[in-house]
Amino acid sequence: MKENNVPSAVIKNLTKSYGGFTALRDVNLVLPKGKIIGLLGPNGSGKTTLIKILTGLITNYQGEVLVEGRPVGADTKALISYLPDRNYFADWMRARDAIFLFSDMYADFNGAKAFQMIDRLGLNANQKIKSMSKGMIDKFQLCLVMSREAHLYVLDEPLGGVDPAARDFILDTVLKNYSEDSSVIISTHLISDVERIFDTVIFLKQGEIMLCDEIDTLREKTQKSVDQLFREVFKC
Repeated sequence: MKENNVPSAVIKNLTKSYGGFTALRDVNLVLPKGKIIGLLGPNGSGKTTLIKILTGLITNYQGEVLVEGRPVGADTKALISYLPDRNYFADWMRARDAIFLFSDMYADFNGAKAFQMIDRLGLNANQKIKSMSKGMIDKFQLCLVMSREAHLYVLDEPLGGVDPAARDFILDTVLKNYSEDSSVIISTHLISDVERIFDTVIFLKQGEIMLCDEIDTLREKTQKSVDQLFREVFKC
């Protein structure tokens, strides 16, 4: 059973530099369970670096990062369902091959749910993934990620190549497939399309936290949508 009193993730004094460039500077965050969190910022703000540290893809940094109270490592990778912003499938794979692979790799993966979701999105389980459009691959990858019963879902630009008609279905899929014992982090530039499902938003700028607040509190204080506030904070 999951420990409900432990946050999905805790980040303390996190700093990451590449040579002379500081991608993240003294970042402190607590990501509670049961929340959908928008990780927002312009290109180069540190979003991808933060995601890669949380998911264990970057291990050389200063500070402390805990997932479910555990230091990031092999144990925490099994708790996180990660949607990267690029295709990672072998050319020979059909959609069903990837589903069977995920079933073998992850004890918390529900293959029947994945097949149901791709059917709802009009995808063909027998189609080779390399022959799919970018939008089709994005939909398929999201189906795989949301078919796990993970503690933390990390979605990097989940709607980037998806047509507007499918966006509502995908957002509803996210809403229906996480639980009060898990959290979802969504990094996106399509704020106006996604903000309706956010509980909390984080603004990152040049590696520093500019804002972290509950979305209802923000709207009450500023009388603005998240998209409007983002444009104001990050105005060129």
